Amino acid sequence: MGDLQYIDGFRLGAAAAPLQGQIAAHAARLAAGGRRVRLMEVCGSHTMAIGRFGLRDLLPENVELVSGPGCPVCVTDNGYIDAAIELARREVVVVTFGDMLRVPGSAGSLAAARTAGARVEVAYSPERALEIARREPERQVVFLAIGFETTVAPVISLIAAAEREELGNLSLLVAFKLVPPALEALIADPELQIDGFLCPAHVSAIIGSEAYRPIVERHRLPCVVAGFEPLDILLGLRGLLEMLAEQRPGLRNDYSRVVRPEGNTRARALIERYLQPVDAAWRGIGTIPASGLGLRAEWSAFDAERRFDVSTHGGRVDRRCRCGEVLRGRIRPPECGLFASVCTPEQPVGACMVSSEGSCAAWYRYARH
Repeated sequence: MGDLQYIDGFRLGAAAAPLQGQIAAHAARLAAGGRRVRLMEVCGSHTMAIGRFGLRDLLPENVELVSGPGCPVCVTDNGYIDAAIELARREVVVVTFGDMLRVPGSAGSLAAARTAGARVEVAYSPERALEIARREPERQVVFLAIGFETTVAPVISLIAAAEREELGNLSLLVAFKLVPPALEALIADPELQIDGFLCPAHVSAIIGSEAYRPIVERHRLPCVVAGFEPLDILLGLRGLLEMLAEQRPGLRNDYSRVVRPEGNTRARALIERYLQPVDAAWRGIGTIPASGLGLRAEWSAFDAERRFDVSTHGGRVDRRCRCGEVLRGRIRPPECGLFASVCTPEQPVGACMVSSEGSCAAWYRYARH
């Protein structure tokens, strides 16, 4: 177990010491019974904070913390990237958040397509797509609608605005993902053996902490919703280990200053109005039933996949890249033979090295040495 330390001017000191002691005590109880535990954080922002503050080094030897599929860019399937590139090459204006630019598809990326002359616009907000559609009515504009529950509502609100303004040149290429079904798929993985989940904060603010109740009750696995600060994460880990040591799995919301049991009811209502659950392909995991959101039939006019007759399915991956295993929590990034040699943030081979929330990017930046 590591020592308390200064990182980026933040001292894991007085406030963290009691938590570290409690974590050690609960882990010791588990170790006395011969038990090692694997806990998974399911949020890219957690992964980055854990790396930045060296929190893995503070954990006892019988506690392993692994990263899950908590990066929306990373889990986006190659077929979706291929479809986006095809649209860009058809002289459609493709609008996307910046971290999608360099994600590799089957043969290239949006960044490469843009270099070759395609119109790919980087947006800090979905409103950017509206602005372009208003300004250039003669051009078709497609927004790349990916992400977990956190980003769905602001993206899907584009449809209401386009309908209100009678913009016939705006559509969405949809690949939204849902976190709870992914957790169910990970639990079913016989090679993984997860003992508890550190649940995502931003996602939970939308879906509510009670969204994880079925996982606790069906699988007898503890779940803790935690914030992003170092003390938040340590508090969440303490809760998981306490429940495991006491053999009393349950659901805790340690981020109640932001997350409510029912979540954000207005955002959920907006999502339900426009979208419905669909099967979705996850990079490295495969197709998970009802783990995505697709446009309801009454809004299909805004579906870019339908409008332009492109397919977001299929695609080829570089078989040397083990990003899929990283996303499943089966391996840590350094176990991939490409990590930090062939695959770097400057020249990424896999999506996990591209995104600012990717596990490989976090390990490269904070734990490479």
